Formats: sequence, structure tokens, C-alpha cells
Amino acid sequence: MNWIDLRSDTVTRPSAIMRKAMAEAEVGDDVYGEDPTVNRLERKAAELFGKEAALFLPTGTMGNTIAIKLHTEHGQEVICESRAHILNYELSMMAWFAGCVARPIVADRGLLSWSQIEAEIRPLGPHSAPTGLIEIENSHNMAGGSVYPLQTIQEIAAVTHSRGLKIHMDGARIFNAAASLGCTVRDIAAPVDSVMFCLSKGLGAPVGSMLVGTRQDMDRGRLLRKRLGGGMRQAGILAAAGLIALEQMPARLGEDHAHARQLATALAECQGVVVEGHVETNIVIADFSKSRISAAQFSKAMQEKGILLNTISPTKARLVTHLDVSAESIQVAVTAIRQLLF
Repeated sequence: MNWIDLRSDTVTRPSAIMRKAMAEAEVGDDVYGEDPTVNRLERKAAELFGKEAALFLPTGTMGNTIAIKLHTEHGQEVICESRAHILNYELSMMAWFAGCVARPIVADRGLLSWSQIEAEIRPLGPHSAPTGLIEIENSHNMAGGSVYPLQTIQEIAAVTHSRGLKIHMDGARIFNAAASLGCTVRDIAAPVDSVMFCLSKGLGAPVGSMLVGTRQDMDRGRLLRKRLGGGMRQAGILAAAGLIALEQMPARLGEDHAHARQLATALAECQGVVVEGHVETNIVIADFSKSRISAAQFSKAMQEKGILLNTISPTKARLVTHLDVSAESIQVAVTAIRQLLF
């Protein structure tokens, strides 16, 4: 069966152009800093984000873990939103590797404000752990792909820095955020100290993420990457796909966003189904708590029609659009939704 896979944008497969670039990639030993394709990718990423340096990583979780370690000391707290990926989906690496605990804040649409953050900042004292880092996620996965306004990021970063703290952005889907805002990733990244972003997901590379920041932090990050088992050898084969991802894929993300809005519209028209928030990017979260069927029943029924999606709770389902889901496939999915739920 030719599945229509809406489980995640992680399921994308490399294009023919990417495969060709991978096959022809010039390579060397990256642990020695001698892989020319990795070096090109890191320079390109740093340039795009307006940062001094970049570090190529096998996974986004590794990137976030390294960033937290760079900006904190053992025994500190990391302020983040309650649905943040670093808190819920990264195997407690902030505790295991960085020796920190999360100070989660529930925020509307997953988007923190400075007033919320300020209320949770803790100084060193006899009873509470001090705040070590502020983390924001943009776009926010489990809040339905919501996007921070630039002004909000700028305000949070400015006051964070005035308190002597650093701010890290989990920008796994930052290119989706930029497409939604109509700005560049450099605009979004400018106020923050470090950004992790994925070359896979919406950009379609088969593997790989990047961490960008100061030269000093990325030099330290390279050593932390080795500690985590991320020292790669002839990694240019992977970096070649990452270069294609950066150069060719961001311009098409608006298609994924339009497809997500089509799915959201179809779901919202169904009795008892509530689509969370404003669908700004490529993620749709639908609440079935008032529907005649559960999220699991909906997922199973869609699978029987050749459409895959994930449930994220007993009452909620998540649908994610990406480059391997065509306009025709979206129409098939919309028709299936209406057949099942009208």
C-alpha cells in the first residue's frame, strides 16, 4: 500500500538530488576537522543564522543537550514551557548530562512571555536551585506548530541578558517558523545565544541537525559532542544532503503550511472536533474529547484508509504535513476525514 504518512515530518526521504550529492560528496575525517563537506555545511549554517560558528550533529536531541550543558552549571534550573521537547521527549538529558532540572511553565499556545518567565526566575539561595538558562521552542511541536512573534523573542532575550542569563532556542523547525513569519532565520536567531535546528523534518535531509552560536561555545560543543558519542568520521556523505536541505528546501515550506490548513479546516468542520490554536505551520493537533469517536479510533479508521497519523494523548491526534505528502494526498486525507466524522 502507498501510505499517506502524516505521523511526522521526520519520515521524509532524501530526494534524488540529495542522493546524488551524497554519492559524490568529498569527504575526510571530521573528528580531525578534515571533512570539507562538513566544514562547508557548518560555515553555511553559521552564515545563514548570523552566528560565529556552527556544529554538525547526528540529532537534535544531542544539540539541545549540548546547548544546555554549555550555558549552565550542575544544580541549576532550566526554564521552559511545560510541553517543551527538552522536557518531555529527550530522556531527561538535561538532568542526566547537564545536571539540571526543568522549571516548566504552562503557556497559551506554548509561547512564553517575559512576565511568565520573570515570575519563575530564582536566585541562588538556601532553599531553591538558581535559574541557569531560559529555553524557548520555535515552532512549538506539541502546541500545534505555534510560532513566536519576533518582538516577543527580542523582549525575552533582552531582559534575560540583563539578568546575566543565556537563552537557547530549540529551533528544530525554525525554517517553518521563518516561512510563517515571512522573515529569515537570521532575524529569529539574532537575539538568542544558541539555536539548534534540524536538517531533517521539513528540510528533508535523511539525518542531521545543527547547533549555532559563538565560536567559543561551538569549540566547547565539539568536545561535548565527542563525549556523547557524536564524533563522526567521513560525515560529508550526510552533510552533502544537509547542504541541499539548506539551499533548496526552505522555499517550499509554504506548501506544507497550506496543506496543514486544509486538514485543519476539514477537521474543524466535523462535529465535536476542536483544532488547537491557529495552524501557522505544518502541524495540526485535533482534540476529540467531545467527538463521537476517540483519537485512537480516528487514527485506526484513517489507517484502514491508508493514512497514518499519531495520537499524542487519549483525546488528541497530531497530523504533520511535509514534502512527501502531495496536494493530491491531502485531498484524499480530507475526503477520508469527512467520510469518518461528518
